[in-house]
Amino acid sequence: MKKFILKKEEPKLRPEDYSIPYSDLLNNEQLKAVFFDKGAALVIAGAGTGKTRTLIYRVARLVESGVDPSEILLLTFTRRAATEMLNRASTVLDDRCQKVKGGTFHYYCSQILHRFAQKIGFPDNFTIIDTSDSLEVIQFVRTSLNLHKKNKRFPNKSTLLNMISTSVNKHLDIRVVVLEEYPQFYEQIEKIEEVAKGYTEYKEKNFVMDFDDLLIKTKQLLEQHSDIRIKVASSHKFVMVDEYQDTNQLQADLTRLFSSVHNNIMAVGDDAQSIYSFRGADHQNIMEFPGLFDQTKVIKLEENYRSTPQVLEAANNLLKQATFKFDKKLFSTNEEGELPALVQAPSEHDQSRFISQVVLQLREQNMELNEIAVLFRNGRDSYDLEVELNRKNIPFVKYGGQKFTEAAHIKDVLAHVRVLVNPMDTIAWNRVLMLIDGIGPKTAQDLFEWIRLAKNPYDLGMADVVSKSYVKQMTSLSKLLQSLKKNNLSVSEIINQMVDYYRVFCEKRYDDYPKRLKDLEAFINISTGFSSLSKMLEELALDPISATAVETEEKDHEEAPLILSTIHSAKGLEWKHVFIIQCLDGIIPSAYSVDDPEQLDEELRLLYVATTRARDMLYYTYPMLAQSVYGDYFTNPSRFLKQLDNNIAEEWQLEEERVESISGSTTNENLLNS
Repeated sequence: MKKFILKKEEPKLRPEDYSIPYSDLLNNEQLKAVFFDKGAALVIAGAGTGKTRTLIYRVARLVESGVDPSEILLLTFTRRAATEMLNRASTVLDDRCQKVKGGTFHYYCSQILHRFAQKIGFPDNFTIIDTSDSLEVIQFVRTSLNLHKKNKRFPNKSTLLNMISTSVNKHLDIRVVVLEEYPQFYEQIEKIEEVAKGYTEYKEKNFVMDFDDLLIKTKQLLEQHSDIRIKVASSHKFVMVDEYQDTNQLQADLTRLFSSVHNNIMAVGDDAQSIYSFRGADHQNIMEFPGLFDQTKVIKLEENYRSTPQVLEAANNLLKQATFKFDKKLFSTNEEGELPALVQAPSEHDQSRFISQVVLQLREQNMELNEIAVLFRNGRDSYDLEVELNRKNIPFVKYGGQKFTEAAHIKDVLAHVRVLVNPMDTIAWNRVLMLIDGIGPKTAQDLFEWIRLAKNPYDLGMADVVSKSYVKQMTSLSKLLQSLKKNNLSVSEIINQMVDYYRVFCEKRYDDYPKRLKDLEAFINISTGFSSLSKMLEELALDPISATAVETEEKDHEEAPLILSTIHSAKGLEWKHVFIIQCLDGIIPSAYSVDDPEQLDEELRLLYVATTRARDMLYYTYPMLAQSVYGDYFTNPSRFLKQLDNNIAEEWQLEEERVESISGSTTNENLLNS
């Protein structure tokens, strides 16, 4: 008889067998997610229910149970989020968690593409262009097709880029995108297709990729080369995707491809916080996840640790109105609080006066201003309030601003870096050359044609199109680039020399050059953290630094400022007191959404996200009278708020305080009582 030896099974660890006391630190539903082992799981994590904490402990638990950390892939929507999660997991367990592969879809795809670039016809040193670079390319293509002088009905470069990006992210032909979303331009469809084709050809010719390319080309690579797909997917036994409700169709496809060997996939998100369809996010991805992966286990996190029960009651009431959703009900053991306020103001200016007065009262009660936020649908919704805050000397900051790498002076220096890394980068050369006096678009284009064919693209003094009027500056540029290419310098040494070269251009171009030079000094310091120029370009493109000295210098305050923010920018944040202003039909929900059930649901989710930012107190405010170019008109409060009865939200009426004058008569003073 032939014997067959069965290998001894490793005993499965129970919660009490681990060094971390998971059962003491997590609630029952969080434990289910943390100890979910193999297969597919969808964690529906309601607002404030400890989603991040759950992911951190799952990483720690997998590593502690013996999984090689390098075989865990954690995909997030910002590099910062992944870094913070892995740092916290390391604190919870140990430094093994730092070996987990973490990052954004774009970052991870760029790593794959750099390994296998030649399979898709690109060199290993391809560069990544950001949105502003893409707009320059679109403009270049428009000009080359002689479309820049078209009549006003032809879309501008931003609209064209949005059309192309939507087509890629939603897997739609650009004709369909134009017909459905930009019907006013359909008569120009053939020219729009020419621009889209020219944009693609430009990128391929110049060995550059935009953010969409990183996703689409990785998908194509893995689908067309099964050996590479198996190699990539085999390298991570466990895949976790954060904020799955914000994925687009490409990212959902990549999730499937990345987990196609071991089939251990956990998606974490909240269908009720899917508010980015305008960026290509597809709410259906999270709704259809259980059908995409066999025997998906759905785990719901519903215990909220952020808000009072009263705030959650309002949030739950909003969710009841949604059509497309996973059923859930948030609850909390936090202390009871006040009912949310439903504040009807006579006018938009009175709405602003009310908010200013409450903010001042809260400050008198020793509340920090940065514990208070005013949220709104569109940036213009806060204009009247900003005037009133300035009048009352209340410091505030408005979320949303220029990224560090989008500033003109930083982009100028980065352009020099890009031509060193990729001498075929037309847009970068264009920016570098046009800094020089006497060189315009036509001369820059002629110079690039010489560069493209030259044996040494950096020996610019040899170019036969160089004029005597700028030969000295061209020689200086040529010496710089050839020296940097030849010498074995660190990244920071290269940036330092580039900044020295660029300083004269900065001083000549900008009145505020001292502030911009501060940014350039900061850039030199930042560059010390990178091992190569290509690595620096990639990371700065995929995860840009937030603000510049030029932008922030005027925003320094003696005290922490009040927060003003669009609802989209506020996602993931929280404050003690939250005002949601302009809660009107036509704004929330948008007038464009009322005839589309799916869009109307997203508008409802937007108000839900705003509601769940509040910890202690929530104010929904709206004016009864609004203004337009046609004059004053009566408004309608948001239809979503009409479902909040007196047990859920308390109506506040604003009245002018009546002040008795010295003569004994009564007059109105500009104060509001609630």
